[in-house]
Amino acid sequence: MTDVAAVERIGDEISALEGEFNRQIQIRPELSRKLVSFQANKEIPGYRWFRYKEGFSAPLIERIIVDLEITKGRVLDPFAGSGVTLFVGCSKGLDATGIELLPVGCELIRVRKAVMQAADKAALAGAVTKFRKLAHWKDLAPKSVFPHVRITEGAFPPVSERKLCAYLEDVDEVDDPLVKSLLRFAAMCVLEEISFTRKDGQYLRWDYRSPRGNGGRPFDKGTIKPFDDAIDHKLAQIVDDLSNSADLFGNSALGSLNGNLDLFEGSCLSVLPKLHGLEFDAVITSPPYCNRYDYTRTYALELAFLGIANEPLKTLRQTMLTCTVENRPKTDLDSQISAELLQRVRHAVSQQSALNAILDYIDDRKSGGLLNNNGIPRMIRNYFLELSIVVAEIGESLKPGAPFVMINDNVRYEGVEVPVDLILSDIAKAFGYDVDAIWVLPVGKGNSSQQMGAHGREELRKCVYVWRKAKARSAKKSKRESALQKSG
Repeated sequence: MTDVAAVERIGDEISALEGEFNRQIQIRPELSRKLVSFQANKEIPGYRWFRYKEGFSAPLIERIIVDLEITKGRVLDPFAGSGVTLFVGCSKGLDATGIELLPVGCELIRVRKAVMQAADKAALAGAVTKFRKLAHWKDLAPKSVFPHVRITEGAFPPVSERKLCAYLEDVDEVDDPLVKSLLRFAAMCVLEEISFTRKDGQYLRWDYRSPRGNGGRPFDKGTIKPFDDAIDHKLAQIVDDLSNSADLFGNSALGSLNGNLDLFEGSCLSVLPKLHGLEFDAVITSPPYCNRYDYTRTYALELAFLGIANEPLKTLRQTMLTCTVENRPKTDLDSQISAELLQRVRHAVSQQSALNAILDYIDDRKSGGLLNNNGIPRMIRNYFLELSIVVAEIGESLKPGAPFVMINDNVRYEGVEVPVDLILSDIAKAFGYDVDAIWVLPVGKGNSSQQMGAHGREELRKCVYVWRKAKARSAKKSKRESALQKSG
């Protein structure tokens, strides 16, 4: 099949899906890009402490909970990230269960939860203020060194790295466990500010002043803050939020949890089968996108800070949901997922004709040596397989009629759109979900500069999917449908 014919086939398959979901695709003007990203969290007390740029905003989750009338029960986020769904859910009186693989996200959630459960916020603010004013670290000669991994070596100016280590040694002398964890967390929050690096999706981008060099076009990060300035500002910000905010962490009561919050650390592929005894009244989540972003690289400084060494870092990269070209096929799925469910998932994915048309085209491009990375078709194939497993597993615990809300982006490779929203919604139907709506942001996103150079600029949908677990059908109706299938 020629490229032209293959692209036409893909266009036909996508058009068919668009026709099938025409009623559900709804442009929602109120869903700005700021709302459906971390940007709206930047000035919210508590959330602003750490720049978790892959997350969504607390106001978005509040809107979803109100619009879908989720008023009681338990909400699940299998890709909990910085815990926004969990904390907003708890602020609304819901119980919340989160699953998170990345230790950075787990640390964010643990510290926030501990702060919210603290009995005396004023005393906590006072302890942080006292430590900040004494600033013993400024006079210490550190005995320790930062636990770098290979991809972070040389990330800090030497003076700032020494100051960081001195600060952490000073923190180690603090007796109160909560104060100590909050002070260490503050240091993690400023690592990017004091470094030569900037998070840039697929990797860390290095400033031209770094000792590593740049290789390509020189990158100027702008201001690189001295450690003392960065940590002083962060501690002041934390104290201000603890002392003055009546809406810490998006909560109407300062720091209180109005529901239970449970966090499971690890891959949702292995954790979800263990949660079948729980029942969920809603799911609100945003998985990694199929966009080659490698969180183990972009958050390498924070992971090293938390003690993740080189080999565990590689393991973490392979354990996360496939979303990068470095991910290899997971060979242990049979040991984590029931054979019956895995077979159903493989069948559902194999029957998705638009996905198959896209993969056939990209496989052909790979065979012709035309891909800029031969891992792309493997990434796309395993992304949909693994995310479909997550969707199917959640269906085992989601209550009938309960909403499943997913924030995700469409992507493009080799000039061809991959309509993640439509493909996943079609697959979800195979696992007992009704597609209520696909809310579309009024302004989409452009393709990469690499794609634009070869194929021109085309806007891609940014979406919020709203599915519902189908309600149980009556026994009489099921028998009638079974009889019709047999007669057919």
